[in-house]
Amino acid sequence: MRLARLGPPGAETPVVLHDGRTLDLTALTRDIDGAFLAGDGVARVAEALAADTLPELVGAGELRVGAPIARPSAVVCIGMNYAAHAAESGSAPPDVPIIFLKTPNTVVGPYDDVMIPRGSTKTDWEVELGIVIGRRAAYLDSAEDSLGHVAGFVLANDLSEREFQLEVSGGQWSKGKSAPGFSPLGPWLVTPDEVDHQKVALRSWVNGEPRQDSNTADQIFGVAHVIHHLSQYLTLEPGDVVLTGTPEGVALSGRFPYLAAGDVVEVEIDSLGRQRQVMVPFAKAAS
Repeated sequence: MRLARLGPPGAETPVVLHDGRTLDLTALTRDIDGAFLAGDGVARVAEALAADTLPELVGAGELRVGAPIARPSAVVCIGMNYAAHAAESGSAPPDVPIIFLKTPNTVVGPYDDVMIPRGSTKTDWEVELGIVIGRRAAYLDSAEDSLGHVAGFVLANDLSEREFQLEVSGGQWSKGKSAPGFSPLGPWLVTPDEVDHQKVALRSWVNGEPRQDSNTADQIFGVAHVIHHLSQYLTLEPGDVVLTGTPEGVALSGRFPYLAAGDVVEVEIDSLGRQRQVMVPFAKAAS
């Protein structure tokens, strides 16, 4: 099942994509969010599809594509979760998952423009598999318990400003991860039955030139391990997003230039779709 949100920021319509049609979910829920997931929303959509009671959304193809999950209460990220990426970053593979946070207001749609932060010279791209939590996860007893707490998966671009992250961070990465628009998600939230999360390909391009080309089979810590580990230190709520790390091929490696205004970034994961962001120059928002 592929769930999405279409329309202007803050006023998206929840939909399900099914058999080539875009079906309106507003009769079932006001949004695709934590409350929807916690309330067996995915099962209710499946029932409505089976009964063929959902209307088609007129003009869906003309609407902006928003992030497929409304603003989560948390965006939790795993750093250096691919050995080759750790190596290109100059670090040994970690023995336990490295955790950092992104602010929830970094979440935007998969085709929205992204602004280069003020003063940035080291804005970077990172294609990542994202997990959307469907049931509260706290102190899980084993990794085997973890997958039952997953509502689905999303494509993500974990954009990063490396100077802010590493050089003026004070030891915490989040400063380089939380600029406006730094978490494009989507285009879809895809249920676990349609994603082989243990072996799915990830790719990225900048201005049409290949950058990353890897597979989640190369992750150091898989999805089940990550969710179990996180649950020992924090509570994951329905609708929260967990980003599981990026493979090698980023600008931090020194092999490619950092992003500048006018660059076009594309990221893709099999089964989860493709994104496209145009990087735009910094402009101070009106207060």
